[in-house]
Amino acid sequence: MNKSFFSKIKSYIKLIRPHHCIKNFLVFLPVMFSGDLLKDGNLFRCIIGFAAFSLLSFSVYVLNDIKDVENDKRHSVKRNRPIACGAVSIPEAVVIAVLLIVASAAVAAFFLTDIALKGFLVLGAYVIINAVYSFGGKKLPVLDVTLLSLGFIIRMVYGSVVTGTPISEWLFLTVLSMSYFLGLGKRRGESMRQADGTREVLRFYNKNFFDKFMYVFMGLSIAFYSLWAVSVSQEGQKGMSLFIWTVPVVIVICMKYSLDIESGGDGDPVEVVFSDKILIALICLYALSALGIIYLPGYLHI
Repeated sequence: MNKSFFSKIKSYIKLIRPHHCIKNFLVFLPVMFSGDLLKDGNLFRCIIGFAAFSLLSFSVYVLNDIKDVENDKRHSVKRNRPIACGAVSIPEAVVIAVLLIVASAAVAAFFLTDIALKGFLVLGAYVIINAVYSFGGKKLPVLDVTLLSLGFIIRMVYGSVVTGTPISEWLFLTVLSMSYFLGLGKRRGESMRQADGTREVLRFYNKNFFDKFMYVFMGLSIAFYSLWAVSVSQEGQKGMSLFIWTVPVVIVICMKYSLDIESGGDGDPVEVVFSDKILIALICLYALSALGIIYLPGYLHI
């Protein structure tokens, strides 16, 4: 195999943006916070749901790049994407997108047959939201951020469907407000760094709008999470009285993320996280703390 073969494979991998699959861990949230992740095959079902959703989201990224190729060619950073720079042709990209969609459907249909219809409806809703976004929604102020936020909510809903776990009201409100915070942060980062006019919707926004509503939603996220932690701590389950101590970690994570955005970092949530080792460490600390509080008491029988 020659270098051109490996170069082409590298371009294909870059095209689907595999590092963005971290957003799909939202699939795990409903059952994880219910305390039932390790029961009734839920962990396996979440892994399959994560895989199916990741394959579908990869296809959406490819289709978006096909749709936006001309704008991407004029963008200071996006012009290096495989389709925009010519490393992957549009026919190749179409084939890859189709294969990813088929693979996603096959994984969901084969391993999650009992919820096949509901699952496909949720996956279909994700495709529709992204289609609306790509074909005009991203050009409309407020709607663009709302569609971005719905993408996060759909991931969580899929996790609920996959495991049959209801989404608690506090979890829904926390993720919803946090999704708006991330979406507005993405747009803020773009507005501060972009001077080529490729993101048309930015002409409707200004820095004051972003700052005002970003921190409204950050405050709501912390408030909703804190109220949720208090309610969980008061339920009297083994070890759950400690859950309130995860609130300071969430506050610090929000502050560090906000600092990264205001320091001129990339507004994309995934890029922000991967570019900040301290933020990664804080997120890992939160995950380990939350999982330990929820699952260790039952495992250790204390």
